[in-house]
Amino acid sequence: MIRAYIVDDERLAVERLGRLLEATGRVVIAGSSTDPVEALDFLRAHAIDLLFLDIQMPGLTGFELLERLDLDLAVIFTTAYDRYAIDAFTVNSIDYLLKPIEPERLARALDKADRMVAGRGGAAPGRDIRALAREVAAALAPARRLERIASRVGERTTILDVARITHFVSKDKLTFAIVDDREHVVDFTLNELEARLDARRFARIHRATIVSIPFVQELFPAVDGGVLVRLKDARKTELSVARDRVRDLKDRLGI
Repeated sequence: MIRAYIVDDERLAVERLGRLLEATGRVVIAGSSTDPVEALDFLRAHAIDLLFLDIQMPGLTGFELLERLDLDLAVIFTTAYDRYAIDAFTVNSIDYLLKPIEPERLARALDKADRMVAGRGGAAPGRDIRALAREVAAALAPARRLERIASRVGERTTILDVARITHFVSKDKLTFAIVDDREHVVDFTLNELEARLDARRFARIHRATIVSIPFVQELFPAVDGGVLVRLKDARKTELSVARDRVRDLKDRLGI
């Protein structure tokens, strides 16, 4: 059994990957963290075989975390970046999983991880990993932006036009896209969406909310002294804006 550790700043992403790994029966999860600095301390103190590592995280990116590790281990990146930008990860001791992670792709990555772990002991792959991470990070282009998103419920899949989505919300451990006042479950976390959506059209206004800027009609004070957004939809939806995100939203709106 491979001993694995998961690092992703989205708790829902950690939990989902953990469930997928447990279902394979091939991996022992030695631990997980949503804090890359905390993860770094754990990894330096405990022996693991395989690291599942998100690329885009606050505090330390996945690349920066690897640069600070001096360990011989296999790495599988979990990322929302487009495939063309990370093909280099499919060599040496690195692989990747594109979010949202599919069980079939995870199985293939674990097949490669088996070979990576079995082949350890020759050259020092830890140094190779860090060098490759730096090289790819420098060359990484912005991901191709999402234009359509699939919402799957049972046997039915609905294709949503991103331009019609007024906002995204996270609640009850699910992410919803709202179109014409209807909620559609989507298989992305808000962090993944923030990385893939066009930043000229969408803004993160709260840890649980991303709003489409063209649908913003009004900003006004909340009773508690905060700020609310009113949308141009039939319900005149009102959304809370986190205090540390008010200035950014106003800049986006040209206020």
